[in-house]
Amino acid sequence: MSSHLFVIILGLCFCPEESSQLSLEHPVFSGPSEALAKQAVDFQCEIPNPKNQSILLQIFKRGEHNNLLGEYTLLKGEEVAVIPKVIKPNHEGYLECVARVQNNSEIIPTVSNTYFLKVIEPVKGAAIVVSGQTELYEEHKLELQCKLQKGSHVTYKWLLNNQPIFPSPYHVFAENRLVISRVTSMDNGSYVCNATNIFNNTEVFISESPEVVIKIKDLVSTPDISFTVLKDHNQNYFATVTCQSTRGTLPISFSLYNNTELVSNLTTEEKQASFKVPVVMNHLVQLQCQANNGDKTAYSHWLPLEVVPVAAPVLITYKYDMAENYAVIGLRLYCKAAKGSHPQFQWYHNNMPLNDRGSYYYVYNQLPKESILLLSVGRSSAGKYHCEVSDSFDNTTSINSTRRYFDEEVLNRLPDIVVAVVFGCFAVLNLLVFFCCLMGVMFRQRKYKEKSLLNLEMEMVAAENELDLSGYSEDPDVVETAKEDEFDQVRSG
Repeated sequence: MSSHLFVIILGLCFCPEESSQLSLEHPVFSGPSEALAKQAVDFQCEIPNPKNQSILLQIFKRGEHNNLLGEYTLLKGEEVAVIPKVIKPNHEGYLECVARVQNNSEIIPTVSNTYFLKVIEPVKGAAIVVSGQTELYEEHKLELQCKLQKGSHVTYKWLLNNQPIFPSPYHVFAENRLVISRVTSMDNGSYVCNATNIFNNTEVFISESPEVVIKIKDLVSTPDISFTVLKDHNQNYFATVTCQSTRGTLPISFSLYNNTELVSNLTTEEKQASFKVPVVMNHLVQLQCQANNGDKTAYSHWLPLEVVPVAAPVLITYKYDMAENYAVIGLRLYCKAAKGSHPQFQWYHNNMPLNDRGSYYYVYNQLPKESILLLSVGRSSAGKYHCEVSDSFDNTTSINSTRRYFDEEVLNRLPDIVVAVVFGCFAVLNLLVFFCCLMGVMFRQRKYKEKSLLNLEMEMVAAENELDLSGYSEDPDVVETAKEDEFDQVRSG
């Protein structure tokens, strides 16, 4: 019993010493936070070594212990190891130092703290790579990538025609890419990429790419369509139809359609094209222009083409302007033909043609509806006016309006019909007054006659009554007796 107790106590005494020999303290690891690629740097790994053991210190990236970056063996009495290393770009990451006792696998290795090493590889060989064609149309997407032969921790700056490009809803920067979701003509030009990185906030490395020219083609705009009717030497009528776009990269292909039927097409180095179309009088057709310069097709509105010759009658109507004193100071003459799709108008004053404007007139055409002649009423504008209408495509036949005479005195004189109406109304009013007075007199006479007859009848009745009373006599005694009887009856009552 006592022998077993001695063995147990002896084991307890030696247990702490064996336990300390089977473990190491954690090493302290340090080094630069930034390093240039291909540059040699020193890492320091420190661990207490009270037992003067031979300790192996190794540097790894965290989680990659199969890839040794450097090592150093502490000899007896050493506690600090300086491990030099030529840095490569793939050395960037979290590093740690592992300590283990050599020739003693029973002692468990320990791991140091980790720290992050940033590796700067100077930029080199910047070049722009275009995703797609260098020539594209408006509203398409453009994507440029700035690729480097070498470089890490890089910032990019894009230039267009030596001017910096800033972010916008259509210009997006993503790492080394520039994406323009909807290009316009403003994005046309020479692109350059500047790649930059900085070491330790002191050394700056820049690589500028060669220029890449991007050509943005303008989409063809909606074409305008118009026509002019003419007559050839064979007396046949035709229309020259013009299709014109205000913008668009050349060449442009124009096509003319009559409803769904293709009339003709033409590719030109200009922004317009003309087509000759035969014309049938009083026949309506619908024309449309289409324009294309390699991308989207643009369509004009439908234009009705109908040629109707001018026809009589040609009428002149007018309106006048008055001053505050009601004097006529201006005239507006309107000339209009009964028919005609392409009329041309000519005004005449005393058989002299009036063109555009003069000292007292101004011609304003509202084609094809009418022509308006504005006149200032005065001595110089007095005279006869008429209008002549002809077809713009054939002036061999013209139609004249009737002549109208205007002068200041006539315009400011009351018309005869107005005078007649005024005097007529005055006469009617006088007749009404006379009739009312006459009726009043007649009414009064009638009333007087009726009153006279009534008075006569009343006098006759009174006279008859007097005659009746005079023929009737009454005994005074009888009357007196009757009055006394009536008095006695009253008293007895």
